[in-house]
Amino acid sequence: MTIALDLLTVGRISVDLFSEQINTPFSQPQTFQKSIGGSPTNVAVAAAKLGRKSAIVTKVGVDPLGEFVVNKLKSFGVDTSFVKVAESGLTPVVLASQDPPEDPKIIFHRQPSAPDTQLIVSDIDDQTLKSVKNFWVSACALSQGTTAESIFHWLEVRGRAKETIIDLDYRPSFWKSREEAQVAAQRALSQCTIAIGNIVECDVALGITDPKKAADDLLSRGISLAIVKMGGDGVLLATKDKSLVIKPLPIKLVCGLGSGDAFGGALIHGLLNGWDLEKIGAFANAAGAYLASELMCADAMPTLEILNKFIEQTLKFDLKLFIP
Repeated sequence: MTIALDLLTVGRISVDLFSEQINTPFSQPQTFQKSIGGSPTNVAVAAAKLGRKSAIVTKVGVDPLGEFVVNKLKSFGVDTSFVKVAESGLTPVVLASQDPPEDPKIIFHRQPSAPDTQLIVSDIDDQTLKSVKNFWVSACALSQGTTAESIFHWLEVRGRAKETIIDLDYRPSFWKSREEAQVAAQRALSQCTIAIGNIVECDVALGITDPKKAADDLLSRGISLAIVKMGGDGVLLATKDKSLVIKPLPIKLVCGLGSGDAFGGALIHGLLNGWDLEKIGAFANAAGAYLASELMCADAMPTLEILNKFIEQTLKFDLKLFIP
């Protein structure tokens, strides 16, 4: 039976351990808070907490941590119909040290074969692929195992239907080389309608570091909405008809992890509401800013009520701009 979904993401999932100490390296004693993570996992959670029907296609290990992950997803309102148990491999564990908070150090424990690299074509039925309103792919998922070719098959079946989104998410340890990552990203871009990446990720995927040129290159490849995150210079959103920059918001940074995923979930919310580009960008930017002011990722993803309150009280925006 096909499930009516606003968003279906694909890719990595893990148990995440966040250091509670600031500017303390892994080599020193630390205590941690436990949650779940992985970029496509966080995006699915972010959308669900904004009231959207989301699900993730992934796999966990045959271990208690896998049970923890599934239970956490359910507690956040994410549909787990497409979360399966892999035949081998342990549920990945990721450690994050706030050293420094704006650019945390991360250690991935995913060897020898993470369950989320073992997805197969039959893990998603064709009807779901064609009917889901937003299909979100993490470029990291194109790096290893049977998951990569399964995703390329799913993209072909979907046929560049709106909206098919690629997050150019790049983790060097997942790839044999930058060149391999570029080939995979460009192959996926030819089947997507929206692309999101920071300057480093655009450099890996396109060989371009200038944000405007990167956006133009993405649009020339048939992308209808190009989003380039520029760090302290804000976020560039571009279509063939319009281009604008949303400036960064003044916040007290707690942790730089997951803000892009909060942005992604809010982007989906704005797209589903049919908002214009400026409204989508401002709302998504606010979601990212909110999460950067919190320690955790998935657990801290804001509800619509929390985010609107943050916008109204902290950022002095017009609340009416954002309420659907």
